[in-house]
Amino acid sequence: MSKESPLYGVHKGLGALFTDFAGWSMPVRYSSELAEHKAVREAAGLFDLSHMAEIEVTGPQAADVLDYAFVGNLSAVKVGRARYTMICNAEGGVLDDLVVYRLADEKFLVVANAGNADVVAAALAERVAGFDAVVTNKSEDVALIAVQGPRAVDILSAVTDADLAELKYYASVPAVVKGHDVLLARTGYTGEDGFELYVAAAEAPAVWQLLTEAGAPHGLLPAGLACRDTLRLEAGMPLYGNELSLELSPFEAGLGRVVKFEKPNDFVGKAALEQLAKADVPRVRVGLKGTGRRAPRHGYKLLADGVEVGEVTSGALSPTLGHPIAMAYVDRAHTAPGTQLSVDIRGKIEPVEVVEIPFYQRG
Repeated sequence: MSKESPLYGVHKGLGALFTDFAGWSMPVRYSSELAEHKAVREAAGLFDLSHMAEIEVTGPQAADVLDYAFVGNLSAVKVGRARYTMICNAEGGVLDDLVVYRLADEKFLVVANAGNADVVAAALAERVAGFDAVVTNKSEDVALIAVQGPRAVDILSAVTDADLAELKYYASVPAVVKGHDVLLARTGYTGEDGFELYVAAAEAPAVWQLLTEAGAPHGLLPAGLACRDTLRLEAGMPLYGNELSLELSPFEAGLGRVVKFEKPNDFVGKAALEQLAKADVPRVRVGLKGTGRRAPRHGYKLLADGVEVGEVTSGALSPTLGHPIAMAYVDRAHTAPGTQLSVDIRGKIEPVEVVEIPFYQRG
């Protein structure tokens, strides 16, 4: 049976269409995927992300644990800031990509993808051995609500006294939303400015309602997972299970910058990742631009002169750009921007062009 978000009843009342996502019953759309996507690009969207996992790491050696467990240099993160990173296995394969917030000198919040929540929790529980630190899974107690879009500041400023102008991208601050304590973070997964609010699960419906009311004059719409996927695709952001997996390292994904070999201590996967960093990986992640209205989808094969040279990982007709876009892993010889390839879309060969990622960047 699928888990239900603390906001499940709210979504039911809004007439949401639900889907099973990583074992959770989550809203895929409320009215129109296109309308929700457009709202985020032009005004704001309100998302329930309570399926994400929240894991606290505390103690005198909390930073050391995370430096050992993850590929990033988390001990260098200042209090109040956040960092995108990954957790890998000993072979350099990606177990998950994560955001880590440093809440205090000896307190971090690790946010993992729903589908990998148990994997990350188990890996951290194992890797904490020998360190003076404690790992606590807070996922059942925490809901996550996001306001994303160019009007996000206007909406949040109506319900909190937090200094939003001073809150930088990838920073967080404890805040109060009309009497409700939250961790307010300037992070997101849409390519737009916006905020993510970590709130006690029992208080999530009240906070959702406050944001809904504050957003009404600004065109805020509740937004589901369907438009979240097209938004993150336009922004060139990877999705675990598509662009990231155990079979892929950060280097194939074009995200080798998150691996910090210079940090002083050893970390899980370091030896394997050092070898991968020196090698020319055979396939790398690229962007693709199509024509017409038929979009390449996950698993579709890419061809060069009739020979398979890659595979699509994510694709859609871009609501913002008006043409098909996709991300794919392609043989290194065919990855230069401007390279012409073709894709087999349900038996019909369609042309695509290799382009830079991201496809969309806000002004």
